[in-house]
Amino acid sequence: MALTGKRILITGAAGGLGTAATKVLQEQGAKVVGIDKSRRADDAGSRMIVADIKDPAAVKLAVAAAIVELGGLDVLINNAGYLGVHDAGAPPRPEVMEEIEVNLLGAWRVTAAALPALLESQGRIINVASLFAAVNAPFIPGYAASKRALTAYSDVLRFQYGDRVGVTTVYPGYMNTPIHDPAVRQGLSVAKLVSFSVAGHTLFSMEESLEAAAHNLARACDGRPARDRGLTALGTLTLALARHTPKLVDWFIGWRLNRLVRAGVLKIQLE
Repeated sequence: MALTGKRILITGAAGGLGTAATKVLQEQGAKVVGIDKSRRADDAGSRMIVADIKDPAAVKLAVAAAIVELGGLDVLINNAGYLGVHDAGAPPRPEVMEEIEVNLLGAWRVTAAALPALLESQGRIINVASLFAAVNAPFIPGYAASKRALTAYSDVLRFQYGDRVGVTTVYPGYMNTPIHDPAVRQGLSVAKLVSFSVAGHTLFSMEESLEAAAHNLARACDGRPARDRGLTALGTLTLALARHTPKLVDWFIGWRLNRLVRAGVLKIQLE
């Protein structure tokens, strides 16, 4: 199998893309340890270290324990993420700090703790950003800013250590995972934003397959490290459009959002 013997540490392993990727990595022969602030009942078959990546001391202990258990480290996947809904024109709420702590500083802390082992193995770091780091959308300023900052951190890390470790940034699009639950409770359904329906029948959806994304994340763990990559063909296309025709993408998102609001499909309630 392609990843046989690879020693992999993944954060945000207890749910969504983290759980799906862990399963694929193990199926392909990798040794995987996950870090998450909690664990779910269906994660019983996975090795999980419970730690909050917002806590610097907990991160050091968890990463050290994972490296001991794995016998070294070949790949770090910074997958943990948090998304909230906010008004960009209002003062930042405490939840915004949660997004920055998890999405940016948490990944930074875990990377710093794991870097000596990765330098020893000449391994690689995979930072899971988001298409929202490139595709602009309203009411997610903390998430978008922290994920865009994560891409900048990846670029600087690559400049400094790229001759000794690989650094890849991946950009997943919308997938139906629990990270979107807070937004849905406040009326911002990305699922509705990216799907097109007539008379209750979905004609087209830009939702990405969780299974496909997990397999592509696993592919990023082996072979020549790419600088940036989408996790599906649709995600790769969207990323290219956002970078080369940003005004067109902004117009499309605005047009789609306005139609849904006027139709009463989206009723955003900021807390």
